[in-house]
Amino acid sequence: MAMSKTTNTYNRQNWEDADFPILCQTCLGDNPYIRMTKEKYGKECKICARPFTVFRWCPGARMRFKKTEICQTCSKLKNVCQTCLLDLEYGLPIQVRDSALKMRDDLPKSDVNKEYYIQNMERELARAESGAVIGTRTGEPNDLLMRLARTAPYYKRNRPHVCSFWVKGECRRGEECPYRHEKPTDPDDPLADQNIKDRYYGINDPVADKLLKRAAAMPALPPPEDKTITTLYIGNLGTLNEQDIRDHFYQYGEIRSISLVPKQQCAFVQYTTRSAAENAAEKTFNKLILGGRRLTIKWGRSQGRQGPTIGNPTAELFEPVPGLPGTLPELSNNFFNLEPGHIPLPNMPPPSSLMVPPMFAPPPMPPFFFTPTQASAFVPPVSSSLSTASSSTASNGDVSGKPTVHYPSQDPSRLGATQLLADRQE
Repeated sequence: MAMSKTTNTYNRQNWEDADFPILCQTCLGDNPYIRMTKEKYGKECKICARPFTVFRWCPGARMRFKKTEICQTCSKLKNVCQTCLLDLEYGLPIQVRDSALKMRDDLPKSDVNKEYYIQNMERELARAESGAVIGTRTGEPNDLLMRLARTAPYYKRNRPHVCSFWVKGECRRGEECPYRHEKPTDPDDPLADQNIKDRYYGINDPVADKLLKRAAAMPALPPPEDKTITTLYIGNLGTLNEQDIRDHFYQYGEIRSISLVPKQQCAFVQYTTRSAAENAAEKTFNKLILGGRRLTIKWGRSQGRQGPTIGNPTAELFEPVPGLPGTLPELSNNFFNLEPGHIPLPNMPPPSSLMVPPMFAPPPMPPFFFTPTQASAFVPPVSSSLSTASSSTASNGDVSGKPTVHYPSQDPSRLGATQLLADRQE
């Protein structure tokens, strides 16, 4: 029943008189210096229909004036804001909170039963010395609520309403109009039809339905297949230091090391066991809030295998990217990017038996110079051409027939050439 202060004085001793409202940070606004108007018994509560003290204020510049909509008794019963009717702890609708905590709403909805119930609850609240909220939640926080909780105020909710005259093209105020000159939302959108009573009782709330669908589509963090990975990546740290990270993550298991990267605002937490790392990832993924910031939790990457290696057929090979050249072979001491056949590898013969690289090949050599391929096909005895060449070079060399080397660059062994066949026979 309606109980206006001007027309009815029935049960007036139970009318509410308060000195301060119960509001969330978003409804208060970003201005710390705020002025409010207070009107005693200025309006009926939208839930229990009892007159209560109404507070009215402006949350900030270019914002609309806001006022309290329900009494403080109804606010304490649900632990919600008197203006937006969202949960004071998580900033979520009542329907989302009750479904996550599996709470049952036993608040009567008929006028007489509701009035009797509200009076009894108000009496219990008055007896409580600390003024604690009835039905205060205890224990560990719910995973769903931690993932959906709003960590920062959403001041966009305090914007003015859309100017109906501007929509019709008849607004003549211009920039002085206190309402928004924007295109209105689609009337078929479920969010355009919201009821304050449905939000309070947690039924048919389109905002709650949207949040629950978002929670169902949220990604998970599966553990990697590599069992040796016990490191977690912690991002979006802000001003948190190593001690703050250790104070929170030590409860999930023994920590081996913490590597902090202040420039990137991230850290790497390595646990001693895989089970401790999986427990920490499950308890913190998309739900950990430290210092007013939601931290980003990911699994670290294995440092043992960065890519495919030569001679390891079990190395993981990735699909080639179209249009890019192939992977270069890994060669030892390949300072000039030579072909693999011209570089001495650990399991190959010494450099003296290798052929001359094509890019450093000298001019045509005398017949006594030959390549390993020619050496394998060469069959002694030495032909007459070799003896002729040896006798011809004896005049330009020493007695043994070896060519004279005047400069180090003329040494065939430095260029990778083979020795003379005559030297090999000796």
